[in-house]
Amino acid sequence: MNYIQRLGERAKDAREELVTAPSGKKNDALYEMAHIFRRCAPKIIEANEKDLALISARGVSDDVIERVRIDEKRIDELADMFEKLCVLPDPVGEIVGGEVGEYGMRIRRERAPVGVVGMIYEARAGIAAEAAALCIKSGNAVILRGGREAFNTDSFLVSLMRKAVATSGFPEDIIQLVEDSDKGTVIDMMRANDCIDLLIPRGSRQLVNAVVKQASVPVLETGDDGCHIYVDESADMNMALDIIKSASDSPRGRVRTILVHRDCAEELLPKVEAEVDRKLRGCEMTAVILGGAAPADEDTYMGARADSGVLAVRVVDGIGDAIRHIQQFGSGACECIITERSFAADEFQHRVDAAAVFVNCSPAFNSGDGLGIGTDMGVSVQKLHTRGPIGLEDLTAVRWLINGNGEKPIY
Repeated sequence: MNYIQRLGERAKDAREELVTAPSGKKNDALYEMAHIFRRCAPKIIEANEKDLALISARGVSDDVIERVRIDEKRIDELADMFEKLCVLPDPVGEIVGGEVGEYGMRIRRERAPVGVVGMIYEARAGIAAEAAALCIKSGNAVILRGGREAFNTDSFLVSLMRKAVATSGFPEDIIQLVEDSDKGTVIDMMRANDCIDLLIPRGSRQLVNAVVKQASVPVLETGDDGCHIYVDESADMNMALDIIKSASDSPRGRVRTILVHRDCAEELLPKVEAEVDRKLRGCEMTAVILGGAAPADEDTYMGARADSGVLAVRVVDGIGDAIRHIQQFGSGACECIITERSFAADEFQHRVDAAAVFVNCSPAFNSGDGLGIGTDMGVSVQKLHTRGPIGLEDLTAVRWLINGNGEKPIY
């Protein structure tokens, strides 16, 4: 039995008490987690400073440092998140359908926990806390494997959460952190079908693709939620500019490319260039309007989000042209249209194949908190099981409950 299997066996044993726990007891654990985070904020920051010192000495990018950094504001946000989950409905045991069948049995469908959830993620402050909280509320044990850049932070956060759940009467092992940094542990998690029921990778496309390709455990694929914003010729230009600025600064629903109808491009693009703090790269028409913007190629349209300093632009002939561009380059996570024409909004929402399609509002709402489901474990870009932000219901599976009185099929 390898290291991951030992963690998995402990998780399976521990979750037995969680599966049957009433909502109030699970909420008590979440409230206790909020309390201990606030009380231990200075120690959390101290652990985080160790990580920041180590990665700074290695010369990592400023972007990585900011992802790892955790401060009092972020700690308070995590504590608030625990408390907000407490007031959300418990999905476990929810009856989502029921009827009397053809042969007289009572047939119901009920939400039940998935089991043991494994999460493999790159370094980012707070992911461990978000994942653990969602799993507790949805009745699942969780095994966390984060990036080494935030190991001290994750280790301390997990130790606090384990204390909190123990105080609330649960086994500590409903939350576990993979402390072995060997890359072989990641492979073992991908192959741990006997003890992990669902694997969620969160991070770069390279990480997610590696897990999807190599795992034998069922994977809930997350992805880049960078989006397109199409500005229709009927759009309110002030609204369009505000939404583009909002989505340009957002960690979620971040705009990768703006598609602008040619009839309003000359009015909008100079304002975008003046007010959005990213370098514009665009098509030939963009260069003409802006007096020499750097040219965009297929790689730009495919990967502008990977470089946070670039915002791709394309001037289009109409909604059909915009949709074709999105079909070619879209992430599948979210897309947005700004328009005053209701039929254009309807056409865009029905033809664009994405988990979330926004009309006249910022795609920065594409998160669990923004869409009213609490926090999330990433944005699913696959089409089986669930799409969009992965919340409480997405960590359950629907099963059948059938009650009868001696009925049998007639052949």
